Amino acid sequence: MRDRADTYHISSAVIMALPAMQEAVLAQLDEMANVEVHAHQGNKIVVVIEGTSTGILGNRLSQISTLDGVIAANMVFEHVETEETRSNDRTDAA
Repeated sequence: MRDRADTYHISSAVIMALPAMQEAVLAQLDEMANVEVHAHQGNKIVVVIEGTSTGILGNRLSQISTLDGVIAANMVFEHVETEETRSNDRTDAA
């Protein structure tokens, strides 16, 4: 019997945008897969990023930081969910 752990990563990030570009930044974030805007006020935007690895989250955050109008993009929190799955290569004898 082989055990396998599937992981799912969720992080939050705060993005600071130029005030004049905030609407454009929000529109670009809205188009990104696995990114959800949870709040925005002033020039700060709070997002949640989801994926199957820390690397995916980091790559997405790097991509966000290069958007026109973004001053800074910083990860605040990361949580990892692990789901244990077992293969069905064993039989139970009665």
